[in-house]
Amino acid sequence: MAVARSKNKEAAKQPQKNARKRRDPIAPERIASILAILERTYPNAVCALNHRNAWELTVATILSAQCTDVRVNLVTPALFRAFPTPKAMAKASLPEIEELIRSTGFFRNKAKSIQGAARIVVEQFGGEIPKTMDEILRLPGVARKTANVVLGSWYGIADGVVVDTHVMRLSRRLELTKHTSPDKIERDLMKIIPQDHWISFSHELIHHGRQVCIARKPRCIDCTLEKLCFSSDKTWTSHAGTD
Repeated sequence: MAVARSKNKEAAKQPQKNARKRRDPIAPERIASILAILERTYPNAVCALNHRNAWELTVATILSAQCTDVRVNLVTPALFRAFPTPKAMAKASLPEIEELIRSTGFFRNKAKSIQGAARIVVEQFGGEIPKTMDEILRLPGVARKTANVVLGSWYGIADGVVVDTHVMRLSRRLELTKHTSPDKIERDLMKIIPQDHWISFSHELIHHGRQVCIARKPRCIDCTLEKLCFSSDKTWTSHAGTD
């Protein structure tokens, strides 16, 4: 009887081990499925910030910190009419810049960053946004998120993965990372996402985070990734609106 009980215990443990194996969140086949679904769902996903060149995209991304892309897109036309080039922005009156970007929040710090970046671009890079991570990170107000946006969206250079609030939230919900730090999340994603998907993956995940996997009460009933998601945040009601 003791032997039978022992065998029964081992048999009970085996399905649990198999279940854990099946639930490997970063298994290559699961990652491939996530990428394929996102690509089908958002085939035209691109950066939502309006821009005509690398400088405008850099400024718009700096302004997007703690601000919606919609608000930034309302502000930048007047800003770039007044100061259309890095040289013009470098010579601008700081209070003028502040007034034009006031509605984006933290406008004093952002104005200093934009003007500081403009001066470095003019003085050190001939008026052009540099094309390397090390160089672009020398600009005030530019961290890896902004650098990845500009390098990926304008230059087509996949040097990393854009990690904004949506990418952070969805990466954790999909169990692609356990971290909360953007830098650590980016490192985790760079290990499991093929480099040729780094640019598109960010845009697709951001679109999904805005439209479906919103912060509060995600619209799981409408989610194309639902069968691959084991998040405890799951809800089963369709909600209108975006995050």
